[in-house]
Amino acid sequence: MLGKSIAVLRKKKNMTQRDLGKALGVSTSAVAMWETGQREPDTETLTLIANYFEVSIDELLGREEIPSDKVFTDQIPPEVNVFFRDFLSAPEERKEEMLRFWRFIQENEKHRKPGDKQGE
Repeated sequence: MLGKSIAVLRKKKNMTQRDLGKALGVSTSAVAMWETGQREPDTETLTLIANYFEVSIDELLGREEIPSDKVFTDQIPPEVNVFFRDFLSAPEERKEEMLRFWRFIQENEKHRKPGDKQGE
């Protein structure tokens, strides 16, 4: 069921296995093996797949139905997926450091004047 779900979601986005592999930071053959049921993604990659397609893991595993009218966002750039994969696999200390930096950026943006460019 998982492989079929991945294939359906990929095709709905008009993506090739290569496109999906690149977006997730995995090989084309890994995507092909998932879709044919020869292998299954690890837990971390399963989470990346669910996040990428904006569905729950339960939907991917066939426990919940994937709505046919599900709206997908534009393809997420590969570097963003690499960032999320690195974040998910980072030690807790590193995750906290990354989150503190993100909060710092958000706080600085709150104090921007309307005419200022982002990052000024």
